[in-house]
Amino acid sequence: MSRLVAVVFGITIAACLAACQIPAQADDPDVPPGTRQLRNLEYARPDGTPLRLDLYVPPSDGPLPLIIWVHGGGWMEGSKDEEFEALPLVWHGFAVASVNYRLSDQAVFPAQIHDVKAAVRFLRANAARFGLDPDRFGAWGESAGGHLVALLGTTSVHGELEGNEGVTGVSSRVQAVFDWYGPTDLLQRQAQTPKGSPNADAAGSTDSRLLGGPAPRNRELAQQANPITYVTPGVPPFLIVHGDADTLVPIGQSQLLVQALRRVNAPVQFIVVKGGQHGGDDYFSGDLYGEVQSFFDRHVKGGKRS
Repeated sequence: MSRLVAVVFGITIAACLAACQIPAQADDPDVPPGTRQLRNLEYARPDGTPLRLDLYVPPSDGPLPLIIWVHGGGWMEGSKDEEFEALPLVWHGFAVASVNYRLSDQAVFPAQIHDVKAAVRFLRANAARFGLDPDRFGAWGESAGGHLVALLGTTSVHGELEGNEGVTGVSSRVQAVFDWYGPTDLLQRQAQTPKGSPNADAAGSTDSRLLGGPAPRNRELAQQANPITYVTPGVPPFLIVHGDADTLVPIGQSQLLVQALRRVNAPVQFIVVKGGQHGGDDYFSGDLYGEVQSFFDRHVKGGKRS
């Protein structure tokens, strides 16, 4: 997918709509003809760091439901500019946003979830400008992004970890969450990891970089970073997908979240990918994408508004 960088510093949202909009061409295979592609929209600037997102809005007669994609990369790498699996949803009546957040070499937790929530608030506050329905937002994240969208979902009931970056005074709640093999309990991750796999509690591990040190030495912060900490009645519906051969983020991490959600009778659909490792083609060998679309159709496009 081609990328075009647009400068958005110091300009208003209205000006940015003109400066950053890239109309899709009729032969663009990634999005429907006429799709508005709004690149590098700045949604917050914590500590002077500009945070940006890309927004894809297909043609529509009315406000569209939105799916927010949060990339993976162990909280230490990755970008909104990479190709991502949520984009094809623009062919099915959804707007799609892909967001950047501060990586662990820029700031430790909870900066990452503060940023994701700031992106949701920005999009909701500007929904009318962008042609979005502010009552129909879903989130999809992969790996570390799965962790962040799970945290976004479980904290949305009581507003924990909100932060004050960017737009404030607007809800960061989402109506549905797709957690794609994300960590859910950093204090139990190493105990679930098979021998010979990377040590999640090692000083240089992705978890340690996120927390500023190994989870066992930072138990309070690790507990704050765990989506299962916040599971209560009223959380949005979850779709959780994990491979049973994943050694980087063991499937036990998703099982813990599924169990926590079921204990409070929260709507949760759990799909186990037989032989699935940490990503790869195994996840699309069957009709998984159809399940994803059906999930968002039910709970975001046509679900009860909240």
